[in-house]
Amino acid sequence: MYDPAARRSPNLAFLWPAVAAASMSEMAGLLAKQFGDLAVGPDAPLLRKPEWATPHTIALTLKSVWLRDFSTNAERVPTLLCAPFALHGAAMVDFAPGHSLVAALRDAGLQRLFVTDWRSATPDMRFLGIDDYLADLNVLVDDIGAPVDLVGVCQGGWLALIYAARFPGKMRKLVLAGAPIDVHAVPSALSMLAEGSPLTLFHELVRLGDGLVPGRRVLKFWGPASVTAEDVRQILETEEQANSVAFRRLELAFQDWYAWTVDLPGPFFIETVEKLYRRNELATGRFVALGRRINLTAIRSPIFLLAARDDELVTPPQLFAAERLVGTPARHIQKTVAPCRHAGLFLSKRTLREVWPRIARWIDEPVHSVAQREKACHQNLSIEHV
Repeated sequence: MYDPAARRSPNLAFLWPAVAAASMSEMAGLLAKQFGDLAVGPDAPLLRKPEWATPHTIALTLKSVWLRDFSTNAERVPTLLCAPFALHGAAMVDFAPGHSLVAALRDAGLQRLFVTDWRSATPDMRFLGIDDYLADLNVLVDDIGAPVDLVGVCQGGWLALIYAARFPGKMRKLVLAGAPIDVHAVPSALSMLAEGSPLTLFHELVRLGDGLVPGRRVLKFWGPASVTAEDVRQILETEEQANSVAFRRLELAFQDWYAWTVDLPGPFFIETVEKLYRRNELATGRFVALGRRINLTAIRSPIFLLAARDDELVTPPQLFAAERLVGTPARHIQKTVAPCRHAGLFLSKRTLREVWPRIARWIDEPVHSVAQREKACHQNLSIEHV
């Protein structure tokens, strides 16, 4: 688990609204000087934008998102991978050969695959909130053609869950990986600290960004300036030797990805912190999305839950709480714990090789075949009873 007193980990970037909340006690003591630096400090030099490892096309462009199409067979059931909208870009799901969730899913049989690539917020996006992103996610699903299999990772997980409850008829199966659903279920150090943080600090951060939360300057504020080779090795669980050219290439690519940040609209950031982490509205049934209170029991589709054993950001019970909150019958819910850290869920070579192919096969399996197996099992039990 992440220790707030220890060296800050690059894994924090994957859930940064929660981390920002958790860091506010520390921020309070440094507020005057650090906020001044955020407001007027110089930007970093021009950075290299992370590249996607797998060839693909842009299927649709909206103000908030690019829909990236990695499909190889247009006749298959579509799978939409809902990437997180956090401090860093969505290219994390297609980081490099051997470390690509996109490639792992496609190689395991998901031949019609799309990814949400949330765009860095610009000044004209400064009023966008969670509803706006849910509405655009709905446009993507309609453009692809419902029903879809929805895969939500990290912060993309809670967004996918809200969407599935708001539009249950547009989803066939749902996968959630490392997603914070009930932050009070075995709280992490982050969620406990978040509860006691004054909201005025979050609003001040947005004010200093003129309605946006500037990723590059925030990274300078609370994240490590760079990532060590050992950090990269632990996150990627690569088999490359530390002094090899191949590892150095991976390390440089990770450094580029880590340094490249995105900006968030102020309302989206504030709503994420306040509704999900402060008031735990998703787990308590008080979350309102697109004009309706979200009732997770509306979700009846098969669900797969994937947690990280050594997750610094989301304790497995925070994710597995979904099992008791949704309306899906227990027999249609599968869950597993991968022996990795949070970022390893979508970057670790071992997890991508050993865990995600099984999930992909589960996604690819027709829903009716599950019902047929259960019917056959029930009939056999009835015959044995007679």
